[in-house]
Amino acid sequence: MGTSPVTLQERRSEGGRDDENCGFFFSQTLRWSNFEANFLIEERTDATMSGRVLETNVLVLNRFYMAIRVVNVRRALTLLYRDCAEVIDNDDGQFIGYDFDSWCELSQLASAQKQPEDEYIQAVGFEMKVPRITRLTRFDRMPAQTVRFNRKNLFARDDHTCQYCGKAEPTHKLSLDHVVPRSHGGGTTWENIVCCCLRCNSRKGGRTPQQAHMKLLSRPIKPRFNPLMTHSMDDPRYASWKTFLHTAK
Repeated sequence: MGTSPVTLQERRSEGGRDDENCGFFFSQTLRWSNFEANFLIEERTDATMSGRVLETNVLVLNRFYMAIRVVNVRRALTLLYRDCAEVIDNDDGQFIGYDFDSWCELSQLASAQKQPEDEYIQAVGFEMKVPRITRLTRFDRMPAQTVRFNRKNLFARDDHTCQYCGKAEPTHKLSLDHVVPRSHGGGTTWENIVCCCLRCNSRKGGRTPQQAHMKLLSRPIKPRFNPLMTHSMDDPRYASWKTFLHTAK
């Protein structure tokens, strides 16, 4: 059952709109509940489709239009809903900013002539176009100079492909392997961790590639730029990112 517009508006206006709160809100998104985004999605929406779209990527810019990170759609909608961000959309070669209300209005118009690369989620009473770029209107921190070392970035660096057999797999069918096992003194670093399918991981066990008679397809390195950004540009859905990424080709 959907929440009434009045209740949503009241909830939306509760704090989080000043500079300090918006900055804090963004930095704490991993710990915050995304209840606003959940309220926007009708319960009757197909769970598999909705979940898939809500987990796709959105490029986040600081208020100076510099790319700072990638988040999923659910998190981006929460930032938009709390007036901490605006959607940046390409309109005939010109990038225009939209707040939550104007983006909802644009979505209703755009849904009549959907483009192949566009995706929509079923909001309360209408379809909402999935944003691909958001700008934090009060967040002025500079992009991180180093890429965060985590599972998501490791999988992205290796393009979700096993570095032993070359098979691409979804995340739930992949693991991370220490090229030189920890029992042999190998470290947990960019240069010693690779994406690995479950079959190859089981075959290799606690051995080095040489001991297991397995060959690495490529040497693991520390990426200079966020792999989530650079790899996503191969997808037509994220073509608009290229303008904001100086690594674009």
